[in-house]
Amino acid sequence: MYALGMIFAALAVLVVLLRLGVRIGLAMMVSALVLAVLLRVTPGEMGGRLAVEWEEQPLTETTPYLFVSLTALLLLVNVVGEAMGQIGLSARLVPAMHGLFRSRRVALAAIPLLMGMLPTPGGIMLSAPMVREAGDRMGVERSRLAAINFFFRHQWEPIWPLFPAVPLIVDMLGVPAGRVIGYHMALSLAGILGGIVFLLLAGIPPRRAEHMSAKGNFGSHAKALLHALWPILFTGVLYVKWHVPPALGVLLAIFGLLLLHRVDVRRWGGIFKAAKEPDMVLLLFGALWFKLNLEASGAVGSVVGFFNQMHMPPLLVLFVLPFLVGFSTGVTTPTVAITYPFLMPFIRTQDGMSLGAETLAFAGVMFGLAVSPIHLCLALSASYFNTPLLRIVMKVLPPALCVAAAGFVVALLSH
Repeated sequence: MYALGMIFAALAVLVVLLRLGVRIGLAMMVSALVLAVLLRVTPGEMGGRLAVEWEEQPLTETTPYLFVSLTALLLLVNVVGEAMGQIGLSARLVPAMHGLFRSRRVALAAIPLLMGMLPTPGGIMLSAPMVREAGDRMGVERSRLAAINFFFRHQWEPIWPLFPAVPLIVDMLGVPAGRVIGYHMALSLAGILGGIVFLLLAGIPPRRAEHMSAKGNFGSHAKALLHALWPILFTGVLYVKWHVPPALGVLLAIFGLLLLHRVDVRRWGGIFKAAKEPDMVLLLFGALWFKLNLEASGAVGSVVGFFNQMHMPPLLVLFVLPFLVGFSTGVTTPTVAITYPFLMPFIRTQDGMSLGAETLAFAGVMFGLAVSPIHLCLALSASYFNTPLLRIVMKVLPPALCVAAAGFVVALLSH
């Protein structure tokens, strides 16, 4: 019970710091430091834990490897966005989507859904202007527009390897990426279907989007869309098909972009400067440090024992713990890093890993993030669309519940 209380105390520090406007990376570092003090984890114990990892686990599952690979992925995704902007691909993406999606409902969902494939920090603002402009012309309520932009943008998170949580889970479980993504697909499909029913069909008349027409035919628009999205698709295929680390895939895509579009070498330095995001480095370092504190202190076994003494159903533990941490932190990768060590005894079976159980855990993460007032994307949406945050959350709640339900169904069917 003591360990569980100290964990929530450290998370409370994180929440307070975020409320005070402290940047999330620094807040995560302070929270991890507080946890180390509360659980009395010494530097020697931390070093001992890292040594055990090095001896007993594959390289790709060790904390130093995860830190380097995930940090490189996060920073290089920013570089892809910068390169696409300077080359002009981002500008072509907008008219291409307007030309392809004639239905007003499809257009409003497709814009954030497609642009969400590039998970840059605060990237929700990339699609927000297009969604607001199109929705205002249709007369759609601003809170609904904000909910559509926010919710559909995040439906790639369970399956797209450019989101660091996916490779982190793959490495922690030691299973093929394709298997994890295959199970997680149920969450994305449930989210998209729930969004269609509760956000699109419920409040938008089904007229055609003549106002969104763009010059050119379907073929030219599809070609422009492919030109803009190929680096992202290229990275995903390399990772799932040939197990190429996402960071390396993104780097190859960047060089491919720069060479194919004959970008002057003298401009490369300015493009790569987009990787200068120290707060993202601190965020990942803090999240993995938090995870190491839990493992080095023995808190994982203590909390799991507490859950067993309370006779909590395993499915409830698998969902509720990630939900609470996701709701409290508003960020995906740290939530996975913090909660999955506790959940491993429930995910690991005699026959290997229960990916149905893991899918339920990630459904808890997704549900917590969808309704968390601390989630940066929700705060940005409320500000940009000039609508109360609670009103957005209430619009998002029904499709988010569809994701949660899908997680329980997958877990029960694979039990």
